[in-house]
Amino acid sequence: MGTMAVPPWLESLLSTAFFTVCTTHGDAARGECNMYCLDCKGDAFCFYCRSSKHKDHQVIQIRRSSYHDVVRVTEIQKVLDISGVQTYVINSARVLFLNERPQPKSGKGVAHICEICGRSLLDPFRFCSLGCKLVGTKRNGNASFSLEAKNEVVVMDRTRRESISKEEEELREGSQQDIYPPTPPPPPSSARRRKGIPHRAPFGS
Repeated sequence: MGTMAVPPWLESLLSTAFFTVCTTHGDAARGECNMYCLDCKGDAFCFYCRSSKHKDHQVIQIRRSSYHDVVRVTEIQKVLDISGVQTYVINSARVLFLNERPQPKSGKGVAHICEICGRSLLDPFRFCSLGCKLVGTKRNGNASFSLEAKNEVVVMDRTRRESISKEEEELREGSQQDIYPPTPPPPPSSARRRKGIPHRAPFGS
């Protein structure tokens, strides 16, 4: 398995503390540390540090949703294959969670759960967060963050999907003939006319 299954900065990103106050720009309006540099792999930093120290680096911005760190899908999917991770729409942006959020085991009636922590998921994904995908990748080797590997998988998936949809079409066509009997011809028009104008006998006859 290639070493790129997990990029070198990912574990550092997932263990970084975000939303602390910047020691240099703490008094400024945007002085909280919610940026992470993929090139430096260091601590979180604020908006002002970014423009002074990380101008030409790959930087992603971390956001917050009910005390948990999230990252926008549009930002993270440029640098990571995030397939298999549950995404959510928060404030009209699609995001995913960096780390697992422990949850009391519900178990009943939950269709989809995270392979690693058992958290219930909205959709048929394998992981609730990047952190759980990281554990799954290291433990089983059947997941990867490598974008190179992803492109090959997409092509394989597409051909598999096409052949599946062809089979479904054939099944559908075959089954329609079995299930529905041929429609009977419409009855002749005279039989259909039940209520017409009532014909009364003329008066005075």
